[in-house]
This record gives sequence, structure tokens and C-alpha cells, in this order.
Amino acid sequence: MSDEHAARALATSIVRSLREAGYVAYFTGGCVRDLLLARRPKDFDVATSAPPDVLLKIFPRAGLVGAHFGVVLVQQGGEQIEVATFRSDLEYRDGRHPESVAFETDPKQDVLRRDFTINALLLDPLSGEVLDFVDGRTDLAAKRIRAIGDPERRFREDHLRLLRAVRFAAGLRFEIEPGTFAAIRDLAPLIHSVSAERVRDEIARILTEGSPRRGFELLDSTGLLRKVLPEVAALHGVAQPPEFHPEGDVWTHTMIMLEGLQQPSISLALGVLLHDIGKPATYRVAERIRFDGHVEKGIEIAHALLTRLRFPNQVIEIVEALIGNHMKFMEVPRMRESTLKRFMRQPDFEEHMELHRLDCLSSHGGLDNYEFIRRKQAEVPPRDLKPAPLVTGRDLIAAGYKPGPMFGIVLSEIEDAQLEGRISTADEALEMAKARL
Repeated sequence: MSDEHAARALATSIVRSLREAGYVAYFTGGCVRDLLLARRPKDFDVATSAPPDVLLKIFPRAGLVGAHFGVVLVQQGGEQIEVATFRSDLEYRDGRHPESVAFETDPKQDVLRRDFTINALLLDPLSGEVLDFVDGRTDLAAKRIRAIGDPERRFREDHLRLLRAVRFAAGLRFEIEPGTFAAIRDLAPLIHSVSAERVRDEIARILTEGSPRRGFELLDSTGLLRKVLPEVAALHGVAQPPEFHPEGDVWTHTMIMLEGLQQPSISLALGVLLHDIGKPATYRVAERIRFDGHVEKGIEIAHALLTRLRFPNQVIEIVEALIGNHMKFMEVPRMRESTLKRFMRQPDFEEHMELHRLDCLSSHGGLDNYEFIRRKQAEVPPRDLKPAPLVTGRDLIAAGYKPGPMFGIVLSEIEDAQLEGRISTADEALEMAKARL
């Protein structure tokens, strides 16, 4: 994230330069909304009556990043500001971008093409005046997400706005105005036309930018969840054994866990969302409700889901590990010392710990195994979780042994003995190898 004060200073200087050149210019979009809500803006954008060719003359070092839409990028000292010419959008045909635009000099025309009223305010950074052509300040005060004009038209223009409405409502803890909500529910199938990468980015922001539980409950109530994440929608109504899960079904359990997240990484947030994703497919009733194989099934489903949404391979691998290990915490008090140390030295282990903590607090409430590992971490220095090997394959070859499948087995057994304190020298390790080889 850029430095707020430096970015604001650069954006203000841009507005001043445009005004001095005889053009109208304002802060626009999310930065105005955030400033009025006393939130830290992620970036600053400027809208102006100056046409693109004039912008490039006033800011000769700027880059033209959206020639079709009249957007230039002004950069200075590590900060960058998007400066866009006022415009009105003409016909939308692909459900994402207008076929063409018309540059305007009237800021009201620029405002009326935008998505939601709270994102359509203009701020004069020199005087502090706010221009509001759509009652956006009223909606800010009422904590309300409302589409500008006809909500159905706004969503048919740009189908991604369906998810953006949910993201804003969740992140800001606002309500969605009834007419806007009804349009989202009616037009939810349009989300299928949006690229996987765009859907991924909105889902990731819902999960990590505050109130993910509310975000997913809104996705569910608007019908969007069944369109973009049907595997998660399938958690509804999947009963769990009440002796372990007094909170209710798998959906409820997962929502409670999401509510407990605090500024999570995307991998942890996805791990929480998907840790029990295999339960619907493995549900059965024997002497009690069981989910045999739900971990393995969950990894399979999560891999397909995350691949479909084009998440990076590194994120997918971490999420699969979180799902794969979340049930192993039940066994930690009974693990061999070597097995426990290997478990504790996994990459991103703190994410495994946090998922386990949330899992417990969202069900039976017991943290015995979590606290057991915390005590173990305090007792065992990190270097003892993965000590330098006492012998290597090269050492065994040098001792006269022929490489083969047994090498890996013997080296693993030697490491077990080392981790458990049964041996501590290279000579002891070689003696152990000699006995086995």
C-alpha cells in the first residue's frame, strides 16, 4: 500500500495543476468515500474535464494506460495516481466494458455512469467541497449500498458489479438497498460471463478485507454463491454429530470460523472456508454421523475449485496442506516425538495452528491440543525441529554402501532416532545404518 500522505499530496498537486491550466478536477471514487468515512484510502484517483491529449501535455512523463477510456498514470516518488477524463459510457455488449465512450466536460455526466452512489462522490481537495449528484452522502450516513439509477441496468452493463456490491456491503458493514438487492438476486446468473480471474479477486477481497462471514452470507442470500462457489453452498444442511459440533451444520460451523478471522492471508482464509468442503460428499450415518475420507475428498474438491478460479499454485498448495492436516491435531498428544517435530516444522505452521484454533472455538471449544503444541514450541528450540543431519547419502556411499531404495528408509529412521534423542553423533548414525544395511 502506498504512503497515504504522499499519495494524497501528489493527487492534490495534480488537481492544482489542472485547475491552473483552466480545467475542472476533483478527487473521485473510493478515496472520497473512504475519506468521508475516516478510513485510509488504498489509492487516490482524479477525474477532470481535461481531454487525454491535454493531460499528456500537462504531465509529459505520464503514461497512457487506457487510451480508449481517457486514463493516464502520473507517477512521482514511488506514488502513482490515475487521472481520467470525465466521460459517459455508451453501449455495453460484453457485460464488462462499454463499446465506446464520450468524453465530457460536465462532472455530473461522469458520475451518472458509475456503479454505486457511495463511489460517485467528488471532492475538491483544495476547498474541501463535496459534489454529490446522486445522494451518495445520504447513503453513506445510512450505511447503504445503492446502485445509481436503475439497478438492473447498472448490473447488466457490468456483471462484475454483482460481486462488488457484496464486497462493499461486507467490507464496510453496510446493508444493500432493497431494489439493488432484488436486482442482484434476479441477475445472479450473469456472473457466469465474468472471467475467473475477476471472480477470484472479488472472492479474495471478501475473504480478507473484513467481515468475511457477512460477505458469504450475502453471497448466499443473493444467490451468487450457488453460481460462483456451488461447493460451498453445498455445506448448507449437512448435519454434524452434536457431541462434537453443538453449533450446528457444516455451513454454520464454517461461517463461525470465518467470523473469527483477523486480517488473514488469502491462504488461511481459503483454508478456513474449504477445510470441511469434503463433508457433503462423504456424509453417512452409522452409529453416529460420520465423514470418512472427508479430508482426502476435501483436497480433491478444493484443488478443482481453486484451479477453476485461477488461484496461484503456491496458494493452492498451502490450502491443500491446511485441509490435509486439520484433523491431525487430534493425534498430537499421542504422536511419536519425531512425528510431532516433523508436524511442527511444516511451512506456514502458524496458519495450521490458527485454523485449528478457530476450528475448536467454532465447535466444542476445547483447546487442549492447541495448548499442547504451544507448550512444545516453548520447550523445543526451532533448530531442534530440523537439526542438521548426522549422516547423508554421500556418507553412506563413502562408507561402502551401494545406493538403493533402502537409503531413504534408513536415513529417515536415523532422523527419527536423532529427533527423539536416541542418537546424537555421526558415529552412532553410521552404526545404526550399518545394522540396517
